[in-house]
Amino acid sequence: MALALLAVTLLAVDYTLTRPAGELQPWQARERILLISGGAALLALFIAFLVSRSLSLRVRNLKMLVEGFPGGNSKDRPIEDSSDELGSLERSLGGVAIELQRLLDSLRYESARREAILSGMTEGVLSVDQELRVTFCNRAFLRAIDFRGTRFEGRFLLEIVRDTGLHELLRSVLDTGEPQKLRFKISAAARTFEVQATPLETPSGPGAIAILHDITDLERLEQVRKDFVANVSHELRTPLAGIIGYADTLLDGALDDQKNNRGFVEIIRANAVRLSNIAADLLILSELESGSEGQEPDVISVRGVLDSAVATVDSEARARDVNVIRESVEDVFVTGSRLRLEQAILNLLANAIKFNRSGGEVRVSAREVDGRISIQIADTGVGIPSEDLPRIFERFYRVDKARSRQVGGTGLGLSIVKHVVERMNGQVTVESRLGRGSTFTLFLPATHVRNSVVELS
Repeated sequence: MALALLAVTLLAVDYTLTRPAGELQPWQARERILLISGGAALLALFIAFLVSRSLSLRVRNLKMLVEGFPGGNSKDRPIEDSSDELGSLERSLGGVAIELQRLLDSLRYESARREAILSGMTEGVLSVDQELRVTFCNRAFLRAIDFRGTRFEGRFLLEIVRDTGLHELLRSVLDTGEPQKLRFKISAAARTFEVQATPLETPSGPGAIAILHDITDLERLEQVRKDFVANVSHELRTPLAGIIGYADTLLDGALDDQKNNRGFVEIIRANAVRLSNIAADLLILSELESGSEGQEPDVISVRGVLDSAVATVDSEARARDVNVIRESVEDVFVTGSRLRLEQAILNLLANAIKFNRSGGEVRVSAREVDGRISIQIADTGVGIPSEDLPRIFERFYRVDKARSRQVGGTGLGLSIVKHVVERMNGQVTVESRLGRGSTFTLFLPATHVRNSVVELS
């Protein structure tokens, strides 16, 4: 356009200068040349303005396109269909913007999915850099260490977790570059964790990542299993030792001892019965804990259960000179297994009679309180020391071990009571004063029976 304008201007000037002599006066020729030059200059300025404006708009569009790269709305901006260099550049940048947006959306999705996975994990996850500064940790880790602050990223590990075991483990992983494992306790949360730590390569340099598995419950169950095995072995050993000892005595010649042989056989039988009782109680506990009884719950009359249980222990109570008194019992109902509930009541009554004094009393009552049935068994026996009360429902736990074995207990009765009550969505409590007696109270959800319709409270 500039060359064409220049050519037209030169032709106009040449045409003016080559006019025949006398057609134009010199001043007229100069005036015409000035007009031609001025018009060419104005036209050149106008063309330059148009070109400059077009270029400015194109450059502005390119600028806005580039500024929208980090996830802006560049993909929604129209791209001019031009064949020049700026058009090619704009189309290329538009393609780059769409690809960057796609990659950014993919990264956001992956990041959100990672956050959801890590936040939903029950295991604690922790990552640190080479200087043992925290770069990431999930909510499970913060709960595990009982973290109460607001910012954790960028802080040193020892500022967040005071336990040096985790610090030394991660330092060792960073120094050796090998995965390692550690079991340690966090004193703040009073829980035990098994930590697996491995090296972690990041764009900013080497680091380490640790996964914390909470094994507190597993340790507790393992300890319960060990205690149970030890207790069972101890409980079985005593009657087995009696059976073996008296059997050996009989085999060594006591069979011909008419004065003592029957007594030895009776002792063997008593120990065998005790073994049978322990085995039976263990089977009951196993069924209660596993929930494998397979019986549909029944509507149970509490008055009927108490009457049956009192009648069952009446002969033993008279033999031990203990008076069992059934106080006022309301006509109330519960839902569950009648056999198991009666067994629980029998265990409590048997203990109240065995550990009572001569001439003592056992009082039994039941009533409805705030939508729950309260079954109370109180005795005037030896009582339970306050330090033993939290443990009396443990399997094989005995307050007075010598007397418990003397009266023939297995050490599982109260544990069975607790499991039966909890299976019926209830609760058992105990109050006791040493030398004054004990009161066991069973709280069970009430069931209202109206016109053959069962209603649970």
